[in-house]
Amino acid sequence: MFFKHLTLRVKDLERSIAFYEEMAKLKVSRRFTSGPAELAFLTNAEGETEIELLHIPGGQTFEGKGLFICFKCENLDKMHALALEKGLNPSAMQEPGDGTRYFYMYDPDGLSVQLRSFGG
Repeated sequence: MFFKHLTLRVKDLERSIAFYEEMAKLKVSRRFTSGPAELAFLTNAEGETEIELLHIPGGQTFEGKGLFICFKCENLDKMHALALEKGLNPSAMQEPGDGTRYFYMYDPDGLSVQLRSFGG
């Protein structure tokens, strides 16, 4: 088995698509409606990472704490600067001593998103 995708229920599909395209470098691979629901699947270039954004008017969205998504990032300093420029209030750069560096920010629905470089 392997992890296929993660579904995020969102308040504003266009705003969430824009966030994940710009900040996680994902692209919409398919998009459709099903009844009142709008869905967009976003993947990385290799197709190995996939998230599903689901908008149901008046439906429940993510409201919890204690969950974050981590994306491997090759240009961490550039992305941190972009997050600052976009007003996303990113955390300070963290260096935990294991050869990695990372920072956090929040997506449009308040989900914590980590961009991390893994060095070497």
